[in-house]
Amino acid sequence: MLLQWFTFSSVVTKMDGALPLLWRSIPERYQLMGSKCQTCKGEYFPQRLLCPKCRSRGVITPFPMPEEGVVHSYTQVYIGPSGFEHETPYYLAMIELANGVKVLSQVVEVTNGEMKIGLPVKMVFRKIREDGLEGAIAYAYKFTPKCPIHEGDKPAPKRKAKK
Repeated sequence: MLLQWFTFSSVVTKMDGALPLLWRSIPERYQLMGSKCQTCKGEYFPQRLLCPKCRSRGVITPFPMPEEGVVHSYTQVYIGPSGFEHETPYYLAMIELANGVKVLSQVVEVTNGEMKIGLPVKMVFRKIREDGLEGAIAYAYKFTPKCPIHEGDKPAPKRKAKK
C-alpha cells in the first residue's frame, strides 16, 4: 500500500513499513540542516518558513549548520523517557554552534569529569533506537567531545625530560 507524506516543500511517497526512508527525507534529522534569511542573514535551526528577526517570507533558504560548537548548558538525565531507560544516565546539552545557533542534543562518549560548560564538541551520527531485533533502526545526530588528535590537529608537544 502506498502512503503519501506531505513535507514543507514536496510530497514524499513511500512504501508502507519503510519508515526509515521517510526519516532520511527530513533534513533536520540527519543533516543538521537549518535555514538562512537572505534579507537579514539570520541563521536558524530547525528550518523556518518565516524569519523571526525581520519577518521576511519567501527569502528563507536551506542552510547547513556547522557541525562543531561548544556546550552552552547541560544536565544529566537519570530517569529517561519510555524507550530510553537503558541509556541512563546520559547528558542533554544546549550546544552553541560555531555560527551562534543553539541546538538541544544528547552528548555521548563523555565522562562526568569531562563534561563542562565550554566543552568543544562535534556532531556525530548515531543510533537512537530500534524496533526489536529485526525492526527499523532510527538514527540521528548527537554530539561528542572534539578530540584534537581525531580532528587532524597536532597533539600537544611532549616535554623534554629534565637532566
